[in-house]
Parts: sequence; structure tokens; C-alpha cells
Amino acid sequence: MSGVEDLPGWAAAIVSLLLIIGASIVLIGALGLLRLRTFYQRMHGPAITITLGAGCLLIASMVFFTVGQSRLVVHEVIISAFLLMTAPVVSMMIIRAAVYRDLRARKGESGATAGGVYTIVEDEVSSSPAPGER
Repeated sequence: MSGVEDLPGWAAAIVSLLLIIGASIVLIGALGLLRLRTFYQRMHGPAITITLGAGCLLIASMVFFTVGQSRLVVHEVIISAFLLMTAPVVSMMIIRAAVYRDLRARKGESGATAGGVYTIVEDEVSSSPAPGER
């Protein structure tokens, strides 16, 4: 088999459905990235949808090439496993770096303290004189 025109109907339907679902999920994630206000809200769109949307696209590719070549093609499984392992970790590291940056800069309005997990503690000015000032 050389192309889409030689693909059986059942395989074409599965590939088309998976491509439409995957593309829709990725589009929804991109719209979430554009629509939401703060950085922390914007991270949810791509972080959550990349695994499901990319997974649907990779499964569609796997079905297409498996049927087209009449043998099991598993390259996409390796790519999917890599995405499933790295995407959540990368998202978490980006969010933690942003929280650390906002807490260091004492930006309470940025959203770093919104969940109540992190708080900004104001430094107390001591009433005793500094060393050397007597």
C-alpha cells in the first residue's frame, strides 16, 4: 500500500476520527493558552492537553502506518511513552520556577499565593540596633 487511497475504510475512519479528536484537543489547549489571564492559569491548557491530544495524533499515525505497511509499527509508542514521561515533569518544573521567581520578587498578586500553599512572609524589623550601632 502506498497512500491514503489504498487504506481500507475501517482504518480510514479510525485514523480520521483520531486526527479530528487530537486536533480538537490541541486547539482547545491553545485557546486556553490565549484566553486565560495569569501565567499559572495559562499553564493548564497546554500541560493537560498535550498528552491527550498528542496521544491521539500518534495513535492515528500508528494505525495508518501499521495498516499501510501490513506490519506492526511501534515507533509512535516510544514517542508516546517519552511524551507521557516528560510533559508533566517539564510543566511542573516551569510552574515551580515561576512560583520561586514570584515569591522571591514578593509578587503576591501574580497568583503564586492563590492556593494557600505558599505565603509571602514580610521581614520583621528588629528593635535592637544593628551590630556596630550603639
